[in-house]
Amino acid sequence: MHSHDPYKFCPKCASPLTLQLQMSDERPTCPNCGWVHYEDPKVAAGVLVLCGCEVLLVRRVMEPYIGQWSIPAGFVNACEDPQTAAARECLEETGLTVQLDGLFEVLSGREHPRGADILLIYRGSVQGGELTAADDADQAGWFQLDALPPLAFETTRKALIKARLEIQ
Repeated sequence: MHSHDPYKFCPKCASPLTLQLQMSDERPTCPNCGWVHYEDPKVAAGVLVLCGCEVLLVRRVMEPYIGQWSIPAGFVNACEDPQTAAARECLEETGLTVQLDGLFEVLSGREHPRGADILLIYRGSVQGGELTAADDADQAGWFQLDALPPLAFETTRKALIKARLEIQ
């Protein structure tokens, strides 16, 4: 999936862009100065926090999937370590500080136009804080893996299926 929509004009010389074959794909290209837009993937990082057979989830307050639940996660900022991003997102959305205990899963596939192409999920354990939903979540809570609320993303479903299988 390509999103050529954001660029209509060259950011260097303001000439109208045209789609041209560049590196085996059609890409917005400036016919005047030669600038080519190479779309970078969007990367998100999240934390799978388990306590026995319960998982920590947050309820979304933003579209898409408003009112549905996911693991604490969000975009990795430019120049930010993905592990730092995962721990930051968990703190922002749940009020809990976590220790990351390794990479749990790498999932790919953009599920909506503003979504991530790559999701890095780390295992985490609570180190402190008080469970309080904030940022882009209006609720945060613990759920039994076999009694989950409506989930927002396929990536969340896949991660929780894998977690359930590992516990059994």
